[in-house]
Amino acid sequence: MKTFTDTAGRTWTLALTIDAAKRVKSLLDVNLLELDLPAGKAGAGDPPLLTRLGTDVILLCDVIFALVKPQADAAGVSDQEFAAALGGDVVLAAQTAFYEELVDFFRKLGRGDLAKAVDAQRRMIDLTVARIKTRIDRLDLEAAVESTLGEPSTSSPQSSESTPAR
Repeated sequence: MKTFTDTAGRTWTLALTIDAAKRVKSLLDVNLLELDLPAGKAGAGDPPLLTRLGTDVILLCDVIFALVKPQADAAGVSDQEFAAALGGDVVLAAQTAFYEELVDFFRKLGRGDLAKAVDAQRRMIDLTVARIKTRIDRLDLEAAVESTLGEPSTSSPQSSESTPAR
């Protein structure tokens, strides 16, 4: 079981069990035990669930809420109150806890292939973010604007006084 703390100071425990997976499927039509298939009612050509969880923050947070729903119900915390306490740092902590819980579950289930896939997805996200940050740091924004808009003009436009009237 993995935990994270929201901005309201509440600690949530993620435990992936068959009961929890059934709850996620019932509430969201998302089968956490089929990470390599499209999520929910998605059609052919849609990305696998594991990819969607890594790229769709709202879906990820909905899945996490479904996992902790019994705790939320016991604490009287609604879906909206839960979401309101998920700032960026909390989402990152919840995502990390979620991925770690998935890896543990699949390793214990004897599905090392899915555990490796989850680890690879997490590493891919980290590497992609790092690569994008590096590219942004290397950008010469002034040169990009000048190449898009052309060299800045040093002469000022003619005043309306010198423009003949029509």
